Amino acid sequence: MSDTPQNPFELMMKQAQDMAKAMNPAMENFSPKGFEALWPTMPKEVMEMMFGNTVNKDGLDAKTRLLLTLAGLTCQGAQADAAVRQTVRHALEAGAKKQEIVETIGQMSVFAGIPAMTRALDLAQEVMGDNEDEDQ
Repeated sequence: MSDTPQNPFELMMKQAQDMAKAMNPAMENFSPKGFEALWPTMPKEVMEMMFGNTVNKDGLDAKTRLLLTLAGLTCQGAQADAAVRQTVRHALEAGAKKQEIVETIGQMSVFAGIPAMTRALDLAQEVMGDNEDEDQ
């Protein structure tokens, strides 16, 4: 038997992989996590200016906005690994405590289900495990 995919989707994916390898052989070892490292964590002051209450004095601060974003990403099933990890990283920088992040994700189990919550917690732990601070 041939090792050529028989399913049209598998065939399309194989063709795309072959094309990527032909264009850039280094793509074979591409890692989305490596790409994440190119996007730096914004300083808290920048986040407040862009996402916080700098423009709208009575609005939400950056930390609250990022926790809401994390809740939304969890409700979507925590399918966007890079977005969840990046949001957790930025929330920590904006002043969120680990406990607040865990509670935000845990609260979404009611709306998104246990599998989505578990997935989001796993992704968040990847980031929070790197930040071993005592302020929880």
